[in-house]
Amino acid sequence: MGFESLRPGILLGSLVYALIGVMIFWVCFLIIDKITPYDLWGEIVEKQNVALGLVVAAMCLGISIIVAAAIH
Repeated sequence: MGFESLRPGILLGSLVYALIGVMIFWVCFLIIDKITPYDLWGEIVEKQNVALGLVVAAMCLGISIIVAAAIH
């Protein structure tokens, strides 16, 4: 069982799926940022809106779980 997961095919497949997952997550975040009435990044970083940061963090976790379940 030791080094089976380090075979080039398995490693490449894992990297490809990881990149696809990150891209899907990024696109979902951009879509949600566009449909909200204000700039999420500006509110969180510049105005230090902690409540919005927690909501966005929960949204990010939700999208990540959905993407991971879809890829797995």
